[in-house]
Amino acid sequence: MKKIYYFLPIAAIAFTSSMCSDKSKNQEVAESANFDMSNLDTTVAPGNDFYMFATGGWSKANPMPAEYSRYGSFDKLAERNQEQVRGLIEELGKTTHEQGSIGQKIGDLYAMGMDSVKLNADGASPIKSQLEEINKAANTTDIIKLVGKIRQYAETPFFGMYVGADDKNSSMNIVHLYQSGLGLGDREYYIEQDSTSVALRSGYHNLIKVQFMNAGCAEADALKAADAVLKIETALAKAHFKKEDTRKPELNYHKMKVEELDAKVAKFDWATFFDAANAKGLEDLNVSQIAPVATAVKLIQTSPIDETKAYLSWCVINASANYLSDNFVDANFEFFGKQMSGRQAQQPRWKRTVRTVDGSLSEAVGQMYVAKYFPAEAKERMLKLVDNLQVTLGERIQSLAWMSDATKEKAKEKLNAFTVKIGYPDKWKDYSTLEIKKDSYWENIVRASEFSYNELINKINKPVDKSEWHMPPQMVNAYYNPTTNEICFPAGILQPPFFYLNADDAVNYGAIGVVIGHEMSHGFDDQGAKYDKNGNLLDWWTADDSKEFKGRAEVLVNHFNQIEVLPGVFANGEFTLGENIGDFGGIQISYNAFSKTEQAQKGEKIDGFTPQQRFFLSYAGVWAGNIRDEEALRLTKMDPHSLGKWRVNGTLPHINAWYDAFNITDKDALYIPKEKRADIW
Repeated sequence: MKKIYYFLPIAAIAFTSSMCSDKSKNQEVAESANFDMSNLDTTVAPGNDFYMFATGGWSKANPMPAEYSRYGSFDKLAERNQEQVRGLIEELGKTTHEQGSIGQKIGDLYAMGMDSVKLNADGASPIKSQLEEINKAANTTDIIKLVGKIRQYAETPFFGMYVGADDKNSSMNIVHLYQSGLGLGDREYYIEQDSTSVALRSGYHNLIKVQFMNAGCAEADALKAADAVLKIETALAKAHFKKEDTRKPELNYHKMKVEELDAKVAKFDWATFFDAANAKGLEDLNVSQIAPVATAVKLIQTSPIDETKAYLSWCVINASANYLSDNFVDANFEFFGKQMSGRQAQQPRWKRTVRTVDGSLSEAVGQMYVAKYFPAEAKERMLKLVDNLQVTLGERIQSLAWMSDATKEKAKEKLNAFTVKIGYPDKWKDYSTLEIKKDSYWENIVRASEFSYNELINKINKPVDKSEWHMPPQMVNAYYNPTTNEICFPAGILQPPFFYLNADDAVNYGAIGVVIGHEMSHGFDDQGAKYDKNGNLLDWWTADDSKEFKGRAEVLVNHFNQIEVLPGVFANGEFTLGENIGDFGGIQISYNAFSKTEQAQKGEKIDGFTPQQRFFLSYAGVWAGNIRDEEALRLTKMDPHSLGKWRVNGTLPHINAWYDAFNITDKDALYIPKEKRADIW
């Protein structure tokens, strides 16, 4: 998706979860949980490996479950909450609900996903009509219509289309076209020649063949289809921007009139495409990456029609596989789960189904949760924390020796213009037009996808709704959105290990405080700093300050580029720069705010650690976890966040206060001379 949001955790956390389904349990967790000293491994010197020092005990006590490729404090929290959301959903199934009610929709969708007998009896039949429609295509016009139609309910074929704020007129929505169409997600998988990439391409080719056979094709035909899909996706990938360049908004903004598309992008039957995509009445749009979209158009027009039909069929099969019979689900898991991520076992059906319901009716599930379980005092305390950190960031900006007064003034204007969203939206999404029927699981997914798609399309040429949330309230996450200049903290993250109602300030400032500071810092990272207080892509820096900022950010780029995450595999400092700035800034801001508290000033020890030490231990504890090598490699290629270990060991050596708290010296392995440490926000 083209839209830029800055999310907190690593991308592997896909589940959106509720906090608790039992009031007494929720209170018990909030009141008794605090930083657990058994999470530490004090046999490790903090200056040599602070991540292991702070989280080694947790890692040993929480071995990797077979169904996970990475299992950390985020995942453990999500897993516990997933069980609680399951309780909320299953409770609906115990009573009868009026057709069209939220209870009926949630309950019936869950029941369809859990009905393994029907799913296996149906086999590939739920996608039969869609594949037949593709197979009937006779010419390029038919193909163009399908390219517009399929994106409404399945994968986005050839190139993507999104409706969101105009980056240079952020109060209005426009259509954005962008590079897309890769089943493997990242261009590097298609072009790199290392043994892992070659093996993954082979595994992906086999997956395509197997799934076409599951859909009813003979093996020879399935093999031809797999060849065609990989051929088209490889051609798309070779034209794609490198992921580092997709992070530069100025390189991804090319606004033009619809009638200019032929001349500025590629000659194409755009009217037929937009009509089929239900995107009517367009005047202006942004083509984020022109060359990749032009290549996609050329492939649509020049590829043999049988190859194009195979690719479009794969878009449907790949999107539907997890909602069909077990042979489809198992084949997907063998490749995406085992080979690509290293997982050893499939998640149980109920977990997969809860995730689907939560994704399809996310705010409806969230509304149930908020009405029953979200404590008002959590929101009140968060508002106070946000205010404290906002003041502190303003003070830090004012004190920057490297920034001119003119840029400081603009930066503080932007900071003061932040919109803060905590807990849940003031206005809930209306699902009344979404039908959930008892025909098939996949057909319900199609209707849910079309509902979301139409919701998006209806924004064309309309003002941006700044009250809209881009995460459901039960999600364990947070985000910053540059075009609305907003920071958002859903209810799901306002619980341990991030937020404790009754913990000492060191623990909360080290965890949720850094989360707040992290999202604030995104407004001033290498991307966010290019947007003004109103969310417009506009340079508000003096030339000298901009040059100085880039030089200071380059310190983090170079530092993370030298981190070897696996033998011969290094972190990508340029790709992860925004998130690394977020972590660096978040720690600095929250620590400064914490330093004003009574606890910090008294300096009394708890469990043998000073308040300052507890702050950093709490921060590190958020990223506790174990990860499989396959997943570490996958995330290093695809995720703009650094791996959890390096969000600790890679970032803290640039924080002066960490050295003081733990008496880190030049004899310690993590030591960086002060003059070589990052100094930005």
